[in-house]
Amino acid sequence: MPAYAIAHLQEAAPHPEIAEYIERITATFEPYGGRFLVHGAQHEVKEGHWPGHVVVISFPTIDEARAWWDSPAYQEIAPLRSRHIDGDIVLVPGVPEGYDAAGTARAMREGMPAD
Repeated sequence: MPAYAIAHLQEAAPHPEIAEYIERITATFEPYGGRFLVHGAQHEVKEGHWPGHVVVISFPTIDEARAWWDSPAYQEIAPLRSRHIDGDIVLVPGVPEGYDAAGTARAMREGMPAD
């Protein structure tokens, strides 16, 4: 089942360390089957407030996403970003092939108290 690393990064002033991080990040996730799905794109806010930037990297599995995050190669470059850009980063598993949200709604309804 696919998994994703999703980052919501705040605006930051250009810095040579950020440029170096961007130059080097792909080499850290490719060994784990990772690839950019969203990077450097302008997003369109439809509800709420979402300043900054969005980055999404896909992985074949959550285990590979975790292995990338914990890898010495990524941990070596992570400070190049974190020293200059605040943000939130999550690893999240995707849904299986054929997922139907109606099943989640049914389970939710079954757990609700009767009127």
